[in-house]
Order: sequence, then structure tokens, then C-alpha cells
Amino acid sequence: MIPSLPSEGHVLVIGSAGLDIVGRATADLHIGTSNPSNLRMSFGGVARNVAENLARLGMDVVLITAVGDDPQGKQLLSQISETGVNVEHTLVVPDQSTGTYLAILDNQGNLHLGMDDMRVIDSISSEHLRQRRELFKGASTLFVDANLPPKTLRTAISLAWRTKVPIAANPTSVSLASTLIPHLERLWLITPNEAEAEVLCPHPVPHADRDMAIDAARHLVSQGVDIAIITMAEFGLGYAGTDSSGHVPALQTEIVDPTGAGDALTAAVIFALLNNIPLDEAVRLGLAAAALTLRSPGTVATNLSIELLYDGLR
Repeated sequence: MIPSLPSEGHVLVIGSAGLDIVGRATADLHIGTSNPSNLRMSFGGVARNVAENLARLGMDVVLITAVGDDPQGKQLLSQISETGVNVEHTLVVPDQSTGTYLAILDNQGNLHLGMDDMRVIDSISSEHLRQRRELFKGASTLFVDANLPPKTLRTAISLAWRTKVPIAANPTSVSLASTLIPHLERLWLITPNEAEAEVLCPHPVPHADRDMAIDAARHLVSQGVDIAIITMAEFGLGYAGTDSSGHVPALQTEIVDPTGAGDALTAAVIFALLNNIPLDEAVRLGLAAAALTLRSPGTVATNLSIELLYDGLR
């Protein structure tokens, strides 16, 4: 049963933050040699991205993450604080580097290869969260990403579950998605892409197969998830709730950089559902947020607003 969503309270976001380094080739990629490219750096990390998107949509957000005691970490916390996100419970870890994500895009803007080093996130312990249990009690919802250590992830979900706080989660990557399997029955919302959905489901989810994406979403609902959204890049998404399911095509848009598009979608859906917007409309707003981010030269669209999302739907 979908929980009664609180109308007040902060969104508690726990997970990864770091520096994104993204290179987009300006011609066909050639392996084993240097490729002419456009390179850019910005702050990213799934949880950090979701937190910034929610703050730009006007939500009260508390972010728990970990950064190194280095210039990148200090700059990241300063930047996210300027968007209105509360970071006073974030860890600054001595003798560790702030997390980094490296993405190589082809000349069409599609991800060719991604690499990440998020070891600093292992510093977020179960005890760190238990000492902040009041943050869970006052939350409207919890969002977690699968970069968290399994024990810490379990603690975060348990603390939210005990206080009846709805829990949203993102599998983050194929290699991490399986850490969410033990917790499916406690999740309000999950937003995997097709490859991550294959890890969570007993059958394949081929790219661009709308029926299989919907089936995967329905399977996750059968496992206890209230709302499952399977993102399909340029083919939109398949979704299922306890009483509806379907496919929504993507909005046609230029792809400047795909980094962060899925996180924008997740944040917009959370925002919409917390504001009592019906699920079918919420997923369309999520696709509008993804499209806006795709054509932005960074991980988060700095001009994000609910008005702009509705304009995108028109």
C-alpha cells in the first residue's frame, strides 16, 4: 500500500557526492589513442544531484554525504549550500579524496564508458545515521542511492521504515543494484534504468522493449515496491504502481550531456508525488526534467523550475 505522504517536512537525501569529469568526443571515438573532445567538470553524485534538483524545485532538503578534506570537497559543499541544501550533517573525511566520476561520451552524447571512485562514501556509518535519527522522524521522505555501504543502507532504510517515512531509492549502477534487492518490500519508489532493472528482476529487460520495461516495473511492484519506474533513455520510461502501469515516450530534445538526467527525473517525480500530483502526470514531469538536463551543459539544470517543466510538456 502506498503510504500517506507527509505534506510537510524535509526530504532527507543520503548517498554519493563528488566531482564529475565528462568528455564528449567531437568525432568518432577511436580506442587506444587520444580523441579530440570537449571536456567539462562539475559537481555530481546521485544523491547530491537529487538534492540539488529538489532544492531548485523549492523543497526543503537535508543531504548526508561524505567528501574528502580537500579543495574539491570544500567547493562542493559550498556550491550545494548555495542552492539551499542543508549539509551540516555531511562528513568531511581527513586523508581521503572527494569522490570522482569520469564519463566518456561519443560524439552523439551517448555514454561510452563511465568510471567512478566513491570510496569516501564508505565513511558514512550506521552509527552516524543513528545519531541523527531525529532527521528521519521529521522527514517527508527519504532518498538513498546504492553507493552506500550495505550495512549503512540497511540502517537508513530501517530508520525510515520505523518512523513510517516513505523511502525512494536509485540503484546507481549495474554493479550496485543488487544491494537493493533485500529492501524492495520497504520501498515507496525505485527508479532503475533497463540494465539495473535486469539485476532486480528474474527476466531480461532488452533496450527499447516497452512491454518488457512495463513487466519489470510490475514485477518490482509484486515484490512490495509501491511505484517502479524503468528509464529507457531516448525511449522514455515504463512504470507501474499498485493500480496503474504504462509507457511514456521521451520528449525529443538535443543531447548536450546525459550526465544527471536520470537523477533529475527521480527528483521531479519525488517533488510531484509529494505535492499530490497523480502518478501519470508525475512521470511526465520527470521526463521533462530529464530533457531539460540533457540539453544543459552540466549535471543539473540551473534554471530548473516547476513552471519550466510544465512548459516542456506543452
